[in-house]
Amino acid sequence: MELTPETVAAERDRIRASQTVVPLLNHTRDHLGDQFGVDVAHVSQEQYRAEVDVVFANGDRGVNVAAYAGLLRTLDVEGDYPGFVADEVLGRTLAATIAGGEPLGTLAEATFHGADLLVDDSEATAGADDLDAALAAGFQTRLPGWAWRERESPFSVQPE
Repeated sequence: MELTPETVAAERDRIRASQTVVPLLNHTRDHLGDQFGVDVAHVSQEQYRAEVDVVFANGDRGVNVAAYAGLLRTLDVEGDYPGFVADEVLGRTLAATIAGGEPLGTLAEATFHGADLLVDDSEATAGADDLDAALAAGFQTRLPGWAWRERESPFSVQPE
């Protein structure tokens, strides 16, 4: 794999054009909302595309997102199971990179596993389903819609 500004831009365009991420992202939010007894706002395709642009506008983050996505897109393992660890690690790491640091990175990693269970991977290569799950987990974590993210933290300590 060779990463250049052009290949990073091409990966951004592929991720931005995806028609599978937003439905999976919203399905994941519905599932998590049910689990935690909260309502979580859905994300539109336009919100997703705008946030993809934000992620890739940070060149350091964008090149890493492009690398992880490219690896997952092309990863396949005969029989799949022997490659289970590799695609899971790449998926978790991609989700955390998209989310943008702690504590959101850890939340995205945890969410990745839930999203991965919701992907219909019957026709996918070993890494393709994890790519969709990682994109859904990472972007759902960083996008608005969670009430706890839209309020002032009760743990914020103000300077005296």
